[in-house]
Amino acid sequence: MTDNTVTAVPFMVVDGELCKGCQLCIGVCPKHVIAISEKLNASSYHPAYYTGSDCTGCGLCFYACPEPGAIRVVKP
Repeated sequence: MTDNTVTAVPFMVVDGELCKGCQLCIGVCPKHVIAISEKLNASSYHPAYYTGSDCTGCGLCFYACPEPGAIRVVKP
């Protein structure tokens, strides 16, 4: 999704180049909508990604992430 996309439901966005694949976001997600990619980013980490549905926008992933700017939660 781009920043210009209008949505009626919250969702989270992972910057795959900033993510270091620590998986802390996965452990705190109550809806289990975050997974780890099989592909490597430019820093040779397997980044997290949003699976595409059921995010509640709770923000737990954002607060658990130790890498500033790697996770963003969008609420309509």
